[in-house]
Amino acid sequence: MSDLSRMNFPPALQATIDRTRSHGIGDLLWRSARRAPDKTALVWRDLRQSYAELDETVNRAANAMASHGVARGQRVTLLSHNNHAFVVLAFAAARLGAILVPVNFMLKAAEVAYVVEHSGATALIAEDALLEVAQQALALGPNAVRLKAAIVDGDGRAPLGWHDVADWMRHPDTRRPEADIGDDEPLQLLYTSGTESRPKGAALSSRNFVAQYVSCIVDGEMSGDDIEIHALPLFHCAQMHCFLGPGLYLGATNVILPGADPATMMAAIEAERATKLFCPPTVWIGLLRHPDFARRDLSSLRKGYYGASIMPMEVVRELSERLPQMRLFNFYGQTEMSPVATVLKPEDQLRKLGSAGRACINVETRVVDDEDRPVPPGTVGEIVHRGPHVMLGYWNDPERTAEAFRNGWFHSGDLGVIDEEGYLSVVDRKKDMIKTGGENVASREVEEVIYRHPAVAEASVVGLPHPQWIEAVTAAVVCRPGQSVTADELLSHCREHLAGFKLPKRIVFVDELPKNASGKILKRELRKRLQPPAA
Repeated sequence: MSDLSRMNFPPALQATIDRTRSHGIGDLLWRSARRAPDKTALVWRDLRQSYAELDETVNRAANAMASHGVARGQRVTLLSHNNHAFVVLAFAAARLGAILVPVNFMLKAAEVAYVVEHSGATALIAEDALLEVAQQALALGPNAVRLKAAIVDGDGRAPLGWHDVADWMRHPDTRRPEADIGDDEPLQLLYTSGTESRPKGAALSSRNFVAQYVSCIVDGEMSGDDIEIHALPLFHCAQMHCFLGPGLYLGATNVILPGADPATMMAAIEAERATKLFCPPTVWIGLLRHPDFARRDLSSLRKGYYGASIMPMEVVRELSERLPQMRLFNFYGQTEMSPVATVLKPEDQLRKLGSAGRACINVETRVVDDEDRPVPPGTVGEIVHRGPHVMLGYWNDPERTAEAFRNGWFHSGDLGVIDEEGYLSVVDRKKDMIKTGGENVASREVEEVIYRHPAVAEASVVGLPHPQWIEAVTAAVVCRPGQSVTADELLSHCREHLAGFKLPKRIVFVDELPKNASGKILKRELRKRLQPPAA
């Protein structure tokens, strides 16, 4: 902190002032519990906890963790699917000032070991279904781990050498831990899903999250009256910090599901009369195509959100027609932005089809050229941001941090264009721009055209090495149940809307597209699968 921000008070007084003014993640749940102690905060299976009960459970877990040596600044890795304990542990760590490191539960042992080792974690907490992966990861050599704990489902017990998180949540000390935690010191390390060989750990603070929660609340029209389904993975920043965090901050009711199964999600919406739902595009498509969509009463939904990847315009139109009472929002951003940067609001969904909207209330966004100069409206460039959402930096990686923060803006790695009204459209990831025959082709543009065909359920377009074209536009297509289309028919459809150099050189029909746990299509994996044998 700059000396100019200080008043030259004695250190002890300044520390007291800082604590008095704190606005940390660990405080938000406590404040909601004071405002609405009896309101239902969290629903998990048959468990329904009020805000007062959830707050007390967090205190118990935090005090148990402290008794085992977890302290401010220490990294705690958490490898788990969605459950009650995940929520409790996230807030318990924040109250101690420990740095939570949520781990993607789809990772293999070596990948988990990398995150544990790179973060310097001294504690590892794993769900019982993932204990084998956790133990294999530990066997690969992360030597700093001193504390191991298991989240055990049902009546089982933690294995020998592992503490039981259920015991932590019953710890006798219910007092709120007192920890002197700065609002801008790291509280979570969120490892990016990885476009490179190794994921990067984005360090995020309470200041990041609170600013981002305010943006979500204001631009996403959230309120304490919301009843929200949380089905996407909580280890991912979108579900945790665009929806669960703001929901608990506001005093809303949060229904936690173990995963994004369409039938389970729609049953929960109907049973809980849920008003709010976030899904990435692939999950919205799964809901629309499921037979229960027409049978379940989804009329309580008032707000729907999408993000994590680009939503096909035809799906936006279909959602608007089939759920006309639901106001639809597009949240665009990335982990390093905590994660939201821009929002497309309901009134613009059809007027600005395909747009990511405008910068949210606490973010400034522009599009720049390769020398970081702003480009005119309608010109493609790299999307950059600044504001309190922007991460503290990449953990133990000053070189990539310096590259991302050059010239005082965070560089997203996405290509985009801003129109005359200030609306951003994401053209592609820089790495996903296909260079074919000397021309640039945005994979998204080709995907949008393929989605217009009535037989197509999902599509993804990548560039693959080609001896003549350098890269060949290649499409992977999933057909709707009970429908079919040939490659020639789909190519004729594309020819009506695309220039010749943009046409797929190859169309492959697949049963499903590779996706990560948050529903994002894994283009790197798709490229591997689609490589011709000769390549």
